[in-house]
Amino acid sequence: MQTDNSYGKVFKALRANGMLENTLIICSSDNGTSPYASKQSELEKMGHFPSGDLRGSKADIWDGGHRVPFIVHWPKIVKPDTRSDKLTCLGDVMATTAEIVGYKLPENAGEDSISFLPVLKGVKKYARKTVIHHSIPGYFAIRQENYKLIMCPGSGGWTKPRTNDRLWKKLEKQEKPTVQLYDMSKDIGEQKNLAAQMPEKVKELKKLLEKQVEDGRTTPGSKQKNDTEIDIEKRPKKQK
Repeated sequence: MQTDNSYGKVFKALRANGMLENTLIICSSDNGTSPYASKQSELEKMGHFPSGDLRGSKADIWDGGHRVPFIVHWPKIVKPDTRSDKLTCLGDVMATTAEIVGYKLPENAGEDSISFLPVLKGVKKYARKTVIHHSIPGYFAIRQENYKLIMCPGSGGWTKPRTNDRLWKKLEKQEKPTVQLYDMSKDIGEQKNLAAQMPEKVKELKKLLEKQVEDGRTTPGSKQKNDTEIDIEKRPKKQK
């Protein structure tokens, strides 16, 4: 209600000053719903599911910890009531606004930011093909088109089953995959792990993730140095 009221004041001010038609307004939110702060179980008892059909919540590697609403109002450019299933990241706001105002970002700025202005204009050609993200302790995932590879077992965060030494050892003992692969077009709730059925896709996405991390960027340009040493797998260290 507070958010709705705040947006209402912004719209009212822009309309009163004749600026509403050609102003880009973006409505989005922070990543995921906290299972603690929101008292999620109590909300669910009342028929409200903060993560909807998504699995997990804030801090997890599953999409319940990452996917958020993204609503745009810009009547002069964006057709009302249109939707897009293009892969987009909040980090893309930087490159998008830079393109809108005609500012050229330096090569070492916005290395992972891709303008979604073509999407707003309804153009089919769009540069973003992948998104890299990770959970609160740093477990990695990479999304390419419909497929999402997660480089750990479990939630990678706070939701059960949690990613810990016991889970790694249990899966390894059972000779089951310790990574997760989902077809997000058919399995938005990330329930059916395809890693064992599609090992080549796992290898392909892992190799792509390694390259993008090594390059220090996901956009064209010279390689950039990462701020810290990156461990993509973060597997438990074997005890001597």
